[in-house]
Parts: sequence; structure tokens; C-alpha cells
Amino acid sequence: MPVEHATFSVHRALPRVELLDAHYVEYAFGRHTHDTYVVAAITAGVEEFHHGGGIERAGAGAVALVNPEVVVTGHAGVPEGWGYRVLYPAVESVLDVAADLRPVGAGTPAFATAVAHDEELARLVHAVHGAVGRDDALAASTAFRLLVVRLLRAHATPRTVRRVASAGTSAVVRARELLRARLVDPPGLEELAATVGARPFPLLRAFRDAHGLPPHAWLNQQRVAAARSLLRRGVPPAEVAVAVGFVDQAHLSRHFRRSVGVPPNAYRRAVQERTRLPPPAPGTVGA
Repeated sequence: MPVEHATFSVHRALPRVELLDAHYVEYAFGRHTHDTYVVAAITAGVEEFHHGGGIERAGAGAVALVNPEVVVTGHAGVPEGWGYRVLYPAVESVLDVAADLRPVGAGTPAFATAVAHDEELARLVHAVHGAVGRDDALAASTAFRLLVVRLLRAHATPRTVRRVASAGTSAVVRARELLRARLVDPPGLEELAATVGARPFPLLRAFRDAHGLPPHAWLNQQRVAAARSLLRRGVPPAEVAVAVGFVDQAHLSRHFRRSVGVPPNAYRRAVQERTRLPPPAPGTVGA
């Protein structure tokens, strides 16, 4: 039976891209979202993940594709689990390449399928990982741009905007802004609804329609994103947990690993090896 492992990495040549090389057997990702794209080349076994109301299966040689803010899970589809090499490119990094290929105002690209059977795309994922492992900045940045071009030309369409019903778009937007501003001391649902001028249940339904998660689960995803920002700056996990609103380090670790796949300390060590970001200003949480 393969041994579980997970290694995060970053590289100076790809400042807005994170990489994961992992094999999971019993571990399962809970419902979560990413603020980045996800491009995962399956190297062994089968990964199953909830996506778009159904279950997708990606076997060795396939590439799993997930758009930003889409709710997904992840678990083994066969007893031996699954191995994969993953890229998490920020939206800005994809748009930077898209600007050379698509007309101005074409919109944010979105993957048209959740599982791609594309040998060239898989090869490029491995090429990026290999170049990062060799500390070859030119090869890493070149392979990454070629990969994004492949994605845009073969697997992406202009992203559609989800329509928000019930409580309305403006109430959901205001609720989201309030939750971001109050990561550490979020309001209850009743207070949140009253503040944005909505009733609790219609707001809950509209928020879930817009983001795929209820407000409390969405808030935890924002906390994880803020935690990643602080960890990249070398802040210890115990301090990060308090700064972003988790009860303690164990609470942070539970949510962090369910979304990211590695514990906070492992993530912090990985990103600190090749990046040296300045410490955050006093009293700031991070983006």
C-alpha cells in the first residue's frame, strides 16, 4: 500500500503559483474552495471529487481542473488512493498570459470540463514541477506559460456570472464584505441579515446559491486564505490561528489541512524555503 505524503513548494520564478506533490490513501478533503485555479495531473490511482452536483473520477494520466471559488472535495477512488502533481495559479497569473492571447474585455477564463484527458497538458504540469525541483527559473516560467496557453486554447471558455436569487445580489455582496471585515468576530446569521437588510433564511439561501457554501463555511475558507498569507510571511501557526479567528492552532490545522492538504507548519516551511516576504505590519491579518 502506498505511503501518504504531501509536499508544498513555491518558486521565485512563479510568484503567484503554488505547487503540491502528494499521494493520499485514506485522507479526504472536506468541502472547500480555492481562490486560485487548480490544475492537477494524476500520477497514480484514481481521485474522486464532488464537483458541480456530481462526482468526477480522474485516473492516472488525466488532469483535474477546478475553477476559482468552486466547491469541491477529494478522496480516493480506488483502495491504493491517488497521487498527483498540482498547480494552484492565481487568477492574476492566468489573466497575465490571457492578455497576450484574448481580446481585451474577454472576461475571466473558466475551465469547460472538470477532467481533461490531455497528454500534453499533463506533460506541462510535470515540466513545471520538474523545473521547480531543479531550481531552473527559466524552464519553470516557460513551462508555466505554455501550460496556461494550452489551458486557454483547449479547455477554457469565458466565465459565466452566477445569478443570485432571493435576497439579491447586493445583500450577498454586503454580507460577504462584512464577513471579510470581521474574520475574528463574525456576526450571527440574524445580525448579518439585519445589517444587510435581508431576512435570515433568504440571505442564507442566496449566499449558498452564489458561493456554494453557507456563510459560516465560506468564512472559514476566507480564514484559511488569510492564514496562508500570514504563513507565507513566516508568522507561527499559533499566532496565525488567533489573528484570523480560529479558536487555537488545532482548529486552524483542522480547517487548513482539509482545504490545502498539508498542515500549516509544513506549508510555512515550504514557502519560506524559497520566498522571503516582509513581515506583516502590526495589527494586520493579510489578504
